[in-house]
Amino acid sequence: MNEVELNIGRSQDSALSINKVVRNTYMLLSMTLFFSAICATASMAMQVSQGAGFMMLLGGFGMTFVVRATAKSSKGLVAVFVFAGLMGAALGPTINAYLITYVNGSAIVAQALGGTALIFLSLSGYALTSGKNFNFLGGFIFTGMMVVIVAMIANIFLQIPAFSLAISSAVILLMSGFILFDTSRIVNGGERNYIMATVSLYLSIFNIFVHLLHLLGSLTGRQ
Repeated sequence: MNEVELNIGRSQDSALSINKVVRNTYMLLSMTLFFSAICATASMAMQVSQGAGFMMLLGGFGMTFVVRATAKSSKGLVAVFVFAGLMGAALGPTINAYLITYVNGSAIVAQALGGTALIFLSLSGYALTSGKNFNFLGGFIFTGMMVVIVAMIANIFLQIPAFSLAISSAVILLMSGFILFDTSRIVNGGERNYIMATVSLYLSIFNIFVHLLHLLGSLTGRQ
């Protein structure tokens, strides 16, 4: 009986721990997304150049290593907001470019935001409520990302518009897989650090938004 009670107690503690990670992850994710939106708006208002935006994007990706190194301390929270701020500010020049280039630029940005929110909420909500284990997607999506990265590098030289659209479609599909994979890991106890979980989900959302912008701009944009 004592062993049974001990196992039950451990299961309850594990469930509480997982629920805490889920709650903290989505709270921090909402805060970082809001902070990114503020930084993106500020960078748009200041007319930050594409070059500066690219440098901030590199800085944001560089901050992921800092976040990883400090994720188990309070410094990790500071690092994750620096990361989110840089990533948000990097979006400002890109969004401005769509608003200037296309007559329906504001509609394209709004559709990309709405589409990103719909994809994330649907997939993450499904993984949360179903409790299914999507670890089997890991090998596929990581291999897929390697292929996409090679394709992106190749298209820098090839400059084929249709190939670029195919790459964006593939990235959206792979990031959707990452949302299922990462949410599943949180729900099933595979990821116990809410700061790292937040960064993983944030990057998926960021990439879906950027590539939806590209697709919508190419397919529905009016110059």
